[in-house]
Amino acid sequence: MTLPPRVRRALSRLRRDLLFVAAGVLPHLLVVPLYLWAALCIGPTLTGSDANAPVVLMAPLALLCAAGPGLTEVQRWRFRALCGVELPRLGLRRLRRQFGYNWLVGPLLGTLELLLLALLATGVAAATVLLWIWALPWQWRIGHPGYTTQATYLTGLGLLALAAVVPGAAGLVRLENLVGRAVLGVSRHDELARRVEDLTESRAGAVDAADAERRRIERDLHDGAQQRLVSLALNLGLAKATLTDLPPEAREVIEAAHREAKDAIEELNHLVRGLHPAVLDELGLDAALSGLAARAPLPVRLRVDPLERTTGAVEGVAYFVVSEALTNVAKHAREATRAEVTVARIGGILRVVITDDGPGGADPARGSGLTGLAQRVRSVDGTFRMSSPVGGPTTMSVELPCPG
Repeated sequence: MTLPPRVRRALSRLRRDLLFVAAGVLPHLLVVPLYLWAALCIGPTLTGSDANAPVVLMAPLALLCAAGPGLTEVQRWRFRALCGVELPRLGLRRLRRQFGYNWLVGPLLGTLELLLLALLATGVAAATVLLWIWALPWQWRIGHPGYTTQATYLTGLGLLALAAVVPGAAGLVRLENLVGRAVLGVSRHDELARRVEDLTESRAGAVDAADAERRRIERDLHDGAQQRLVSLALNLGLAKATLTDLPPEAREVIEAAHREAKDAIEELNHLVRGLHPAVLDELGLDAALSGLAARAPLPVRLRVDPLERTTGAVEGVAYFVVSEALTNVAKHAREATRAEVTVARIGGILRVVITDDGPGGADPARGSGLTGLAQRVRSVDGTFRMSSPVGGPTTMSVELPCPG
């Protein structure tokens, strides 16, 4: 029997929540025996009834101190693997926050987790009580004639307990995420400092990327189109100077073509300043990307969700990301037979994903093109991710913030 997608998602979420809760019981309650051990040693230490008590007391205290960073790493793995939440690696820094979480908050959360798992076990046992009863000898059922009614009540209570487990697990996971991020996460001061560093680097990278792009375009124009136009202008000038016996109409055409060629050369010198696809401003990102897909040397499947217009900077970055990605596919992944471009706006994020079935192996660390592309994305506070295992496929994912 195939379950509806909604039910499958709910069951998957419940399974994840219960795994997260179950994985937290041991690391949260591990310090409780150390507490009890230390408590048993404190009395004799204070009264002096046991000369070895002060020495023994140092053992649980040392274990408590040593367990702090280790338990923090366990919690980082738990949050990352089961909830997709990346907590920073604190190491030996912020020991007070680590000990506060593992010594004070952890046992409270572990108690809640243990109660929830006990409720789950009780609910399962009560909901299946009729099965348990039928497993008993028939003499017991004959000796308890009213067992069916009682078992029905217990089954109903068990089902209610299981129904309470679902929101209870979800609420406990949300609570732990809030507490974990608040205590083990980056403080607001550190976050602001990191944010300033990232903004400084991204702005500097944007300036470098823009300058490198300008120089590349100037070089390409000088070595390509400009040289052809110069040659054309020289030939037209030579024709105008040597072919003096042409009719006036022909000379006018040659002179007009000569002037147009010189004007084109002049315009090329200023083209880099205003290089931008006109269709992007006039018709939006969908039409501009459709033109790119149509001109690509391989089949491109383009999917663009209905988009509201956003800032020109964001649209421009999205356009050039797709343009550069398709250019890289044509240049470096010649075995690729198709590519796919997906653009969607999710809340305040414009997400662009480009995938091709080429051989893979692209490494941003080895190519200045991908590095410049990542810098261009960061210039608008976006995120750039690249996945290109050997053998393919290659996936480039870009998320750009869209101001409302």
